[in-house]
Amino acid sequence: MSNKISYFTKESYEKFKSELEDLKSNGRKEAARAIAEAREKGDLSENAEYDAAREAQGLLELKISEMDKIMINARVIDAADLDMSKVVVLSRVKIKHTGNGKELVYQLVSETEADPRIGKISVTSPIGKGLLGKAVGEVATIQTPGGLATFEILDIGI
Repeated sequence: MSNKISYFTKESYEKFKSELEDLKSNGRKEAARAIAEAREKGDLSENAEYDAAREAQGLLELKISEMDKIMINARVIDAADLDMSKVVVLSRVKIKHTGNGKELVYQLVSETEADPRIGKISVTSPIGKGLLGKAVGEVATIQTPGGLATFEILDIGI
């Protein structure tokens, strides 16, 4: 996630920023506490708890580093400024699978916000890429992991 731009709503940006600040303060304090406790238990060469605490600290620092990179390239988008005549980042899109007639609603979000279980898909996912730039009434043929699928754009909103 080096120079990828991540788009956020103001609310999701604040949530992400708050999580990062919490990891930097409370997460680091907890990691240091766990290492100190493990260190007190004796010989470090045979102390699995110490090794685990150090590994957890390394993973925490990696996560903080990745989140910092995302923050550097973060862009906050005001939904009021979006052109809803075509599918764009943060659009809520109602689509119809032309093969089975099933209607779906997705919101296109950045990779960091994506959660398909709640209808938020990444703009870099196959379906997200296929829908970007389409208008109501247009048809998008998309190569999905399950094969070629065709979707009709029924509605675009926020």
